[in-house]
Amino acid sequence: MHAVFIWTIAALTIALMLLRPRGIPEVVWTSFGAILLIVTGLITVPLAGRAIARGLNVYLFLTGMMLLAVMGKRYGVFDWLAALAIRGAKGSPRRLFTLVFFVAVIVTAFLSNDATAVVLTPAVLAAVRRARANPMPYLFICALIANAAGFLLPISNPANLVVFNHIMPPLADWLAMFLLPACVAITVTYGLMRWVFRHELTGECNSHAAHPPLSHTGRMVLIGMCAVATLLLIASGLHWSLGLPTCLAASIVAIFALVHRKESPMLLLRGISWSVIPLVAALFIIVAATEQAGALITLRHAMEIASTWTPAAGALAVGAFTGFGTNLVNNLPLGLIAGTTLRAAPVHTLMQKAVLIGIDLGPNLSVNGSLATMLWLMALRKEGLEISGWRFLKAGLILMPPTLLLALLVSLVTH
Repeated sequence: MHAVFIWTIAALTIALMLLRPRGIPEVVWTSFGAILLIVTGLITVPLAGRAIARGLNVYLFLTGMMLLAVMGKRYGVFDWLAALAIRGAKGSPRRLFTLVFFVAVIVTAFLSNDATAVVLTPAVLAAVRRARANPMPYLFICALIANAAGFLLPISNPANLVVFNHIMPPLADWLAMFLLPACVAITVTYGLMRWVFRHELTGECNSHAAHPPLSHTGRMVLIGMCAVATLLLIASGLHWSLGLPTCLAASIVAIFALVHRKESPMLLLRGISWSVIPLVAALFIIVAATEQAGALITLRHAMEIASTWTPAAGALAVGAFTGFGTNLVNNLPLGLIAGTTLRAAPVHTLMQKAVLIGIDLGPNLSVNGSLATMLWLMALRKEGLEISGWRFLKAGLILMPPTLLLALLVSLVTH
């Protein structure tokens, strides 16, 4: 009976988080669900505490990346990058599309998909408005490439840390496993997006509008971002946990910027979306409760069944299940459960690859799929734009299934 109550509370919490009735923030619903599980005794306080502690590496990583993103926004780095794309487009919306796509890939790869969704999106919107171009293709780039390029590097998506956590492959192994499938996913996403938005990418745009220069502090922050990205790649190569190095390195860059500008740290701290941390912590509690209610046993059984098939068939099935499943329960909770299952029941490497590819690419189907896409929608609402779930789904139905299939097939061929 306890298991039924746990699953009911978990399902209701995830549904409320995704639907946001009355516009109540996601963190309120996840926190309410986690507290309800504790108050009713469906999960003990010590177990909830261990679940929260399990996410320490993720919290530190998110904090560091959000701090870098806030600095990039405050000191004009993202506005400058978007302006470079406008200038390089030379009046061509199609060339502008390619340049914005390239910028989004770089930002996602080295600053995580949340930076692309939250900070690059407003900068791109402001730039394309100055260029008098139809903003929709460029805004969709920020959402879709945030997921498609999310497994290019270990640091490209917090979901990577959630799935692998303390068994994160070293950088060389990661690149051997995921570089080619990620490049295929990015290329296919680009080609399909060019086709989906072919009518919006006609005519000319204004590439002579005034562009913001990059300040001295902005240059310092840009150099700092590059240094942090380099440090994290080295840390990944040495098989270190990425959370603490990310947070410490971002804090050092922030200190240099604040001292140079003689500003209060509160200016940066207020810009961080702190609610993301309790949201993720609450998800860790909810997932721990569902594990207690048999989620691990069910998934482990499913993995064992898939393991009896040929490695290729099993990997394709697991990748499809996780990819489409992210759109039902969001990729963070599914990634938490899938990652715990992988650690509890070692499976073929092909299945590990398929799980991560599904977790990262699946959210390109609907706005429910990932935290990054939900943050993208929130960023657009702040700018007075509303993109319906149906409009996203129409593009996602064309983009996600073939991209996921091709990435999975390439991962099989290159194994």
